[in-house]
Amino acid sequence: MASESPQYHPSRRQILGASALAAGAGLALTQTNPTRKPNIVLIIADQVRADAVGAYGANPMGLTPNLDSLAMSGTLFRNMFTNQPVCSPSRMCLFSGQYPATHGIWKNAGGRGIGIRPEAKTLATECAKAGYSANYIGKWHLADGTTGPVVPAARGGFLGLWQASNLLELTSGAFAGDMWDGDGHPIHFENEYRANFLTRLTKSFLDGVSASSPFLLVVSYLEPHQQNDLGHMVAPEGYAKRYENPFVPADLKFFPGTWQEQLPEYYGSLARVDECIGEIRAKLLERGLAENTIVAFVSDHGCHFMTRNTEYKRSIHDASIKVPLIISGAAFRGGREIRDTVSMIDVMPTLLDAAGVPIPANVQGRSTLPLLAARPAGWSDDVFVQMSEYWVGRGLRTPEWTYALVAPRNAATFEPATNAPSYTAFQLYDNRADPHQLVNLAGRMETAKVEEELRHRLATRMAEAGDTNAELLPCPFPYA
Repeated sequence: MASESPQYHPSRRQILGASALAAGAGLALTQTNPTRKPNIVLIIADQVRADAVGAYGANPMGLTPNLDSLAMSGTLFRNMFTNQPVCSPSRMCLFSGQYPATHGIWKNAGGRGIGIRPEAKTLATECAKAGYSANYIGKWHLADGTTGPVVPAARGGFLGLWQASNLLELTSGAFAGDMWDGDGHPIHFENEYRANFLTRLTKSFLDGVSASSPFLLVVSYLEPHQQNDLGHMVAPEGYAKRYENPFVPADLKFFPGTWQEQLPEYYGSLARVDECIGEIRAKLLERGLAENTIVAFVSDHGCHFMTRNTEYKRSIHDASIKVPLIISGAAFRGGREIRDTVSMIDVMPTLLDAAGVPIPANVQGRSTLPLLAARPAGWSDDVFVQMSEYWVGRGLRTPEWTYALVAPRNAATFEPATNAPSYTAFQLYDNRADPHQLVNLAGRMETAKVEEELRHRLATRMAEAGDTNAELLPCPFPYA
């Protein structure tokens, strides 16, 4: 049951009408120099399920009117998946266009001996070569050996404005905490919701940018991710109450987990992030930057609320790996919807391509711009997924099937940097007959041929991703 609190969510006609009124009131978008490269604003929100965003048509709560408006004016990617449902590996896939076996961050970075390589080619380094300033606000989670401040060599090329924390969930609470600037000086906030604080910093940056040179800005919100020291999500005051009788996605309601107590805070957090995105877009419009700015929204992974294992996201299920991707501006205008399958490694080459910036030869992802015209020949709908930390696994997500294999859980193979010697199939879902992935078909006689075909396809994708050779074994018996 949806919240009974009255909320206003504009229709497409109202949004377009409001835009016309704004133009008439003197907020018209400025004419841009067609030879100047477009600005790029990439907004990341942590742990957002695709089906929580209203534009995806699965959630009736009306949580995201601003993202829905972004999709209405831009391009919504209907089938977008992360290649690793954990913060650091997914973020490095996003910024490098590479799989974890190539970029080297196969589990969460921090004080664990894993972090971004100084020589890495990223969205920021390549934009900087093309004359962009590369700026970052919020959660980083890609540096080794630090919780808070990040040295320049570990910033992945973001050498312009830097207002960030490596592990924002550990250096701040929902209403107080610290980030650091480019010189390592602390930036403290208190008595302010964290997403509001990041938005205030973002608007301040936009107030100071020059319209004469292009910029890349990443705004990385922690919300609606849980606050680690509390173990649950934290919404702004009064927001969870709006959603205390929430809509429950079908994949959750059949399982025990934490969704019963967490969904109101999760929805409230996401609703506030959406409002913050509306404020950022309004600032772009106010500054006359909107017409020549690509705005993209993505999440690093989803959330299964401990229904599939004993944590939030480390699984092969769509709740974990299917994430929103919405891009507006430049070639992405027009209210399009792309149904072809894309993944996290495709975002970096897509943004570079849209901005007219060369894509490095070592990128393993693909620009999605050709999909705006028609699906090009040879476009694969297979998404290769790697899993770590809760278990070491490999998986394949196709329109028809989700297939996962797991390595033996022992000291020798639990944390391999790239690959384990062998993997055994343990999950298989028919995505068309069972869209909520409730019935595991692994090891069943009637799906033996399907599993054999998927094993061969997965082996091909593993080789392409840079995984070392591993033995892929069929499921020995049906799992519960």
